[in-house]
Order: sequence, then structure tokens, then C-alpha cells
Amino acid sequence: MAGQIDPEDSIFETLRKKDDANAQEEKSQLVNGKERALYEKQQKRLGELIEANTTLPCTVSSVRVLGAVNTRPNFLKRIVDPLLSANKDRPYTLSEAIRETQYAADQLRRHGIFHDPISITVDRPDRTDPSSTPTDVDLYLSVREKARIAFKVGTEAGNTEGSAFANVYLRNLFGGAESLSLNAAQGTRTRTAYHGSFEAPILADPDFRAEVGALASSTQKTWASHEEVLKGGWTKFRWLGRGGKHELGYSGIWRQVTGLAEKASPTVRGDAGDSVKSSITYSVTNDQRDYPLLPHRGYFTKSTLELAGWGPLQGDVAFGKAEMEGQGAIAIPIPGVPGHSGVSLTTGFRAGLIYPLPLGLDSTFQPSRINDRFQLGGPTDVRGFRLGGLGPSDGNDAVGGDLYAAGSANLLVPLPRLGSEKPFRIQAFINGGRLLALKQSEREKMDAASVRRNVSSTIAEFGNGLPSMAAGVGLVYGHPVARFELNFSLPLVIRKG
Repeated sequence: MAGQIDPEDSIFETLRKKDDANAQEEKSQLVNGKERALYEKQQKRLGELIEANTTLPCTVSSVRVLGAVNTRPNFLKRIVDPLLSANKDRPYTLSEAIRETQYAADQLRRHGIFHDPISITVDRPDRTDPSSTPTDVDLYLSVREKARIAFKVGTEAGNTEGSAFANVYLRNLFGGAESLSLNAAQGTRTRTAYHGSFEAPILADPDFRAEVGALASSTQKTWASHEEVLKGGWTKFRWLGRGGKHELGYSGIWRQVTGLAEKASPTVRGDAGDSVKSSITYSVTNDQRDYPLLPHRGYFTKSTLELAGWGPLQGDVAFGKAEMEGQGAIAIPIPGVPGHSGVSLTTGFRAGLIYPLPLGLDSTFQPSRINDRFQLGGPTDVRGFRLGGLGPSDGNDAVGGDLYAAGSANLLVPLPRLGSEKPFRIQAFINGGRLLALKQSEREKMDAASVRRNVSSTIAEFGNGLPSMAAGVGLVYGHPVARFELNFSLPLVIRKG
């Protein structure tokens, strides 16, 4: 009958298709294996040739960057020109020429405008060229440029806030690794935020960059019954030097404490209104952790100094602010577990001080404002306490302090079924901290002597009893761009005020 299919034919057809698919897969694996073996053989042969001729004298006669269609020639020239033998005071050996070329390729990569990898080719010039010599070599760096425009929209949730954002990023704007970043966000706590910055390398050096930017934002400070509006701009210089990454910047920010709640405290009401901060900031960061969001070994240090309103800086607030932060991580081996166990112990400590200064060229000192004081406590700060839950308060408002210290210790253990390679960890932690305001009598005049005395007595107060402390357990996920935590914590010590 028409339409009937022999079951045996169907079975044989299925088996034949499986055999064909298996044969095709085996053929593909064989071809890939041959190509891989050929590539490895070529790389081995190239390595042997280079090793056998490491001391061979050579002259770099030309360097060309291929594929950089949107990058300015004079920008590339600053990077590759030092490779030319004409710009050297002594001849190259082949190994030195290759090492210098690899350094130039690394400079191109660190500008962030080219895809990895950047391939290097060493070739001989045309023998018929009368200007060439037997030792001449030509160098070629093949690059592939990244997209010049990136647009991203999305939502974020964390740190007791949800927000939606849009970001436009323009890369290699004028052909010299310049970038322009424009951001807009709207959220439950940060009501509106607009941010734009332009960044460019100085003298084509990826480790020396300049940035100018501007911002406008409105943020609800629920822990202190007010809303803060910011508008201003900044300029920064960043460079890689001894001790890590350095940053020096100036910012001028107009701030407004507004939108006070009906039950706002007298302290908050006293700082309501406008203020202008004109400040210079310097920071140095040294990050030697293997994975910053979920470190297994290494250390991190950061120090920041800010000088506001003193001398010619003007504005209407004046202070010196210093902060330091450190973190260390060690991997803990487990007997019977070969290689990296995934168990690690992380400890951290940070501290900060605000020191009142005379405003401008005057000799009058002023107490700190709520805009500038430190806040302590929260799920990403000192776990187990609400946002701004540590330190001085006025009624229900956390009004911040001038001196703080906080520390933590975390034990991270991989989830049993996932192993150490997955970015999930169970953590047990203990953390604590203390935040104090400078002791200042209302009748006491603020001058240099009284400020020194008050700072000394406030520092001495840190030794009076235990800080506020909490302990707990939780689950940690180390995403490539953020660290997510779900914790259960229990306060152990609570300090009032």
C-alpha cells in the first residue's frame, strides 16, 4: 500500500545517518587535530629558530601596524618609532628586537582599542632594495580594532536600591585612544544621575591619562531624612608609578541638602541649604589580588587624601580628609585535596579622619557638614547593621562622624557539589567598626589648638571598649562585574551613638 514504510528500512536508515554523522565528526576532529599539530609544530620551529639565533645581530628597518584604519598614524608612530634601529644607540640582537616588539604590542593592547591577540610578524626586506643590508628585518603588528560605539541599557539591584540606566561609550574618538562616556540613571534612591567624562592618553602612553567630566545627580538619603543634589565637574590625571596606580584630581561641586522629611532632626536642618566644595584629591592604589571580587591570595591597599577649601581653593567648606584601606587573602590547603582547594581566608581593615581647616585665607575653623562626614554600616559595608547604623545620630537620623575604623574577616568555602572552579562560595564572617564625631564644646572656639586637642581625644576614645560587631554566614557569587551576597547575620556588640 502507498504510504507504508518497512520498519527494517527505517531502522537501517537511522543507523546509516548515525554512522554518517559519526564519520563526519571523526573527520572534523581529525582535520582539527592535524591543524593544531601543524600550528604547534610551526610555533615550536619558530621558537627553535629564535632560540638558535638569539644573539644574531639585526637592524629594524621598518615597523608597520596593519589593520588600524581608524587610528591616527602619528599616535601609532609614538609607540612604534622607538623600535627602529635608527633611534637606538646600539644594535639589536634578534631576541632583543622581538622583546621590544612584544612590549610595543602590549602598549597597543593596554589602550583598549584593539582586540586580543595582536600578532607579530618578522620578515626580511626585499633583497633587490639597494638601501637594505643583510641584517635588516621588517616588523609587522597585525591588529583588529574594537567597535567605536557601544550602547547599553539595563537595570541594577543591590545595596538597598534598584535603578535603570543607559550608557553610551565612544571609543577611539579622534584616533588616539580617546573615549567619551555618557551615563544616565534613575532609581529608587538615586532619583536621577547624569554623568559624562572624556578621557585621553598623554603622549600615547597607556599608563598616563587625563580625564575631564561633569555630573548632576539627586539622591535620597533616607538614613538622614533629606535629599542631596549635586552639580559640578572635575579633572583628573592617572599614571602608573612606584607603589601602584596614582590619581591626582581637582573637583568643584555645588551641593544642596533639600527635601527634608517632616521629622528631620535639628542637625540635618542646620546643614540644609547650599554649599560649594572645591578640593584637590590624591590617591594611590596597589591591587595584587588574583581575583579582586573573590580573592584567594594576594593583597590590596588604597590611600586617599583630600584637601578642601584651604588657601586659594576657596568654596565654603574646609577640611583635610584621609582614608586608608587594606585587604589580604591567603589560600588554605586541605589535606587530601590536590591542587587549589578553593578555601581562603580574607581579612580587611580601613580607617578615615576628617580634620577641620581654616576656610580660604581666614583663620576661622568650621565643623564638618553632613555632606562630608563618613557613614558606617550597611550590607556592603559593615554587615549586620542598617545603612548608616553605626556612629552619631540625632533622633532617627544618622548624621555621620569625623573618625572611623572598621575591620572584617571572611572564611570562604566552595559549595560541595560545584567545586573550587565555580564562582560560588559559602562564607562565614565577623566584622565590626566604630564611627565617632570630633569632641567639640559648643562654647569652645574652634582654633588650631582646640582642633588638635579634640582630634587627639577622639582618637583616644577608640580604645574605650569594643566596637560594634556582628557575625554571620552567607552565600557569595563572584560575577565578573560585581559581587553578590545573601547573608544572615547576628549583632554581637552594639555601641550607642
